[in-house]
Amino acid sequence: VQLQASGGGLVQAGGSLRLSCATSEGTLSYYYMGWIRQAPGKEREFVAGISWPGRNKNYADSVKGRFAISRDNVKNTVDLQMNSLKPEDTAIYYCAADRRAPVTSTGAAFWGRGTLVTVSS
Repeated sequence: VQLQASGGGLVQAGGSLRLSCATSEGTLSYYYMGWIRQAPGKEREFVAGISWPGRNKNYADSVKGRFAISRDNVKNTVDLQMNSLKPEDTAIYYCAADRRAPVTSTGAAFWGRGTLVTVSS
């Protein structure tokens, strides 16, 4: 499955952004989906994951209470609503998918191109 992430940009600290992940072909049905980020000079970090069809969700401690992952199984999209953004949230955000297991920072079968989120102080 080919994934495309969008919605990144420049925002001030305390602001919000909504990222979206879609597929240019096929379907996201039955896939575990997740968002992973990588800040400059740092390793990839798991941000949020969601099961199929969306009952189970999990988050990194650093974003709990601020970020929310969701999926629209009709539109075939997975979104990440990011609120109360902090400068340390600055990173490239990647959408990832896997049929067999939940997405982790290093384990996912499919990755999309990232979208850059920059949070200014």
